[in-house]
Amino acid sequence: MQQNIREGQKDNGIVDSWWYKYLLKGVGTLGGLLAILFGLFACITFTAMCLLAGVLQMVAGFIVVLLEAPCCCQFVEFADKISSFSDKRPAWQKAVLYCLLGLVPIAACIEAWTVLGAGLVFACGALYGLKAVGKKGDRESMMAAASGADQEMTVQLIHSEGKADLHVPDSPSIP
Repeated sequence: MQQNIREGQKDNGIVDSWWYKYLLKGVGTLGGLLAILFGLFACITFTAMCLLAGVLQMVAGFIVVLLEAPCCCQFVEFADKISSFSDKRPAWQKAVLYCLLGLVPIAACIEAWTVLGAGLVFACGALYGLKAVGKKGDRESMMAAASGADQEMTVQLIHSEGKADLHVPDSPSIP
């Protein structure tokens, strides 16, 4: 274990490192800005669904930029409050939000601009999902899980076997 890990805190390896945090912020900011730009390009269309997808993609990009990089949204007075609220949220909540924001425009219109722009927002959500899942287990626990033998349950069942009271009380005879 590393020296800088507090006692009682589990080590999640790469997903808790400082550079992964900046990677998430960078992908979110760049993905949000490109989603706004590609959403504008997607609005140049002849179909109403692709126009709607472009508008939704621009809104999704703005939300991601607002949550990840409030310095890019200085014209919004409450951007710092929203960003500090977002930073306190668990990673799985951000993962769900960004994945949904990325899937809606793609579901509305599958074209190059929506797939590229909303795909970057979805990729940011996928990275937050990896952070939420954390580090995989060690070799011994994975080997035990793969063999199908649950050692903890077996030990507990063996120790609890003698404590079970299996006596059925005699029922009173009915006259």
